[in-house]
Amino acid sequence: MKPLKGMVVVNLAVNLPGPAAARRLRHLGASVVKVEPPSGDLMELYNADWYRDMAVGQTVVRIDLKSAEGLAHLNGLLATADLLITASRPAGLCRLGLGWEELHRKFPRLCQVAIVGYPAPRENEAGHDLTYQASLGLLNPPHMPRTLLADMAGAEQTVSAAMALLLIRERGQEAGYAEVALSRAAEAMAEPLRYGSTAPGALLGGGIPEYNLYEARDGWVALAALEPHFKSRLEESLGVSTREEYRAAFADRSAREWQEWGREQDIPIIVAEEKKPCISN
Repeated sequence: MKPLKGMVVVNLAVNLPGPAAARRLRHLGASVVKVEPPSGDLMELYNADWYRDMAVGQTVVRIDLKSAEGLAHLNGLLATADLLITASRPAGLCRLGLGWEELHRKFPRLCQVAIVGYPAPRENEAGHDLTYQASLGLLNPPHMPRTLLADMAGAEQTVSAAMALLLIRERGQEAGYAEVALSRAAEAMAEPLRYGSTAPGALLGGGIPEYNLYEARDGWVALAALEPHFKSRLEESLGVSTREEYRAAFADRSAREWQEWGREQDIPIIVAEEKKPCISN
């Protein structure tokens, strides 16, 4: 399914959220032009393999937006584009003549999704995934997060906002502008903690034995027998009911054996991998 076939997206956003969103839009059929500064996208230095994967199938151009020639080049791209993705601070875009009001006047069919750190009136305040997660209690210092939750959630929200803007325009309404605040994206991902579901000792935070992590003979397994039919099948098969009985039972087999047993019994049990192999740069 390629619902965006024929649509043109210009992506000015570097680093992660914008390029990740642009990749999803390309998968949905859009043609994507990735605009980078003359020095390139820092993402290529941080993780060249991931950068290349996100840019597959896109046209990559380098433009100096601080020059008259560069702005003229960009304006030429925007003249035929349906959507613009940005991730610079709005004040900086306005200084370049790329604020929404100016863009909308020049290109009335162009929609824009602006990725910012915080919602107005803090839209020009600096932030990164790590700081958004830290402010919401999602970190366990001194350990660093194992995924870029705010950035990836922000990318998905950017896709949703883009689809909504394009749908509205295709229905005959005026092309529009939307902001995606990464801090708000992180807040959405933090709802299970905010409402207490994943707090230590809560229902999904280790408070019940049937939804927990257990040490097997050679590693760990994740057990998610949350629904009554899973729980009853598990406890009847293993003859367990207390947390101590669960622990003793799972210590008796290897993690892989438990995963296979769970598959046979139709009970959600899986090996808790310590880490996935990394793609070398």
